[in-house]
Amino acid sequence: MKYDIKDANLAVQGMIKIEWAKKDMPVLSGILADFKKRKPFKNITIGACLHVTAETANLMIALKEGGAKVGLCASNPLSTQDDVAAALVKNFNIPVFAKKGESKKEYFSHLRAVLDMHPDITMDDGADLVGELHSNRLSQAKKILGGTEETTTGVSRLKSMAKEGALLFPVIAVNDSMTKHFFDNRYGTGQSTIDGIIRATNKLLAGSVFVVAGYGWCGKGLAMRARGMGANVIVTEIDSVKAIEALMDGFRVMPMTEAAKNADFICTVTGNVNVVGADVFKTIKDGCVISNSGHFDVEIDLVGLNKISKNKKELRNFVEAYTLKNGKTIFVLAGGRLVNLGSAEGHPASVMDMSFANQALAAEYVIKNKLDNSVHVLPEAIDRKIATLKLKSLGIKIDSLTKRQQEYMSGWKEGTL
Repeated sequence: MKYDIKDANLAVQGMIKIEWAKKDMPVLSGILADFKKRKPFKNITIGACLHVTAETANLMIALKEGGAKVGLCASNPLSTQDDVAAALVKNFNIPVFAKKGESKKEYFSHLRAVLDMHPDITMDDGADLVGELHSNRLSQAKKILGGTEETTTGVSRLKSMAKEGALLFPVIAVNDSMTKHFFDNRYGTGQSTIDGIIRATNKLLAGSVFVVAGYGWCGKGLAMRARGMGANVIVTEIDSVKAIEALMDGFRVMPMTEAAKNADFICTVTGNVNVVGADVFKTIKDGCVISNSGHFDVEIDLVGLNKISKNKKELRNFVEAYTLKNGKTIFVLAGGRLVNLGSAEGHPASVMDMSFANQALAAEYVIKNKLDNSVHVLPEAIDRKIATLKLKSLGIKIDSLTKRQQEYMSGWKEGTL
């Protein structure tokens, strides 16, 4: 079995992490048990490009128990937990191609290594496997049954491909399931981003000015959690509706160039490029801590920042100090990459339980259904099944409609009497 990991001797510690995460993933555990009986992925190879964490490990194990041959590489050079990668290789014979801190060259060689396994299904977090297939392996792309996509950024890329008629196989937008983006993006990103910032800096958020760039589901979660830690939160937006929503939620809203003047922390969660760029660096507060929790490392203009800096040095793990030519110093976390995975451990397992339940069921949905070459959403029934299973695992019961209530809600003749 081919693989490329940092150190196979880390497997014991990795197993402890995998077992710890499993305790908070009852929905995925139930799916694993079902897959083990039915073997829906017999003779199917699944190539996954995901964050190599303990939670992801449990998803890979579930897919393998379902009969799949599985290969895994990292969807971010800083997100790999090397001990988990070792455990998957040594204890489960799952080929892993991932190292924390891998170079760009290694990153793409790992993508290619997974594709060399000739997967029937791709499983992405950022659409890099799909991108590599369509850029350099067109003949292979045409043989893919379908794929799944985990994140907002990846779905945006895929929809762009589909719009141009370039997408050669169907992809399920797992991110668009309610049990994914409502919870993973809002509660997962909200908590794990704060966790990453605090682990990297050990700075106090209470009383600080914390700027959140973007008020999508991730931005909402981050703003909520930053306020919960006692920060004075400012939101920056380009969407007028989202800006009003942020305002009505009790946050100050202003342009980034204005917000940066008083910011102690800036965190980007937009999925766009140069959100913190040259115009912001001109006005930014001395000592500001900048981080990113969007998928790619493009939201902070690091090329531009290097040009206006006198020097750069690492002060702590994942903390780089840039001394600007104007005398100010600003701090960039995790090299501008995902701070919640770069300097912390990503989302809690209880959140990823629902996200990866969606991934597992989406993979099965792909092989069971004839889909056109576009971006699809899982049926609402599957979404609600996952929510129901999660509530059951938590011991929570909810009401159901009576027959009389069902009749009333489905009719039109009754109203004001």
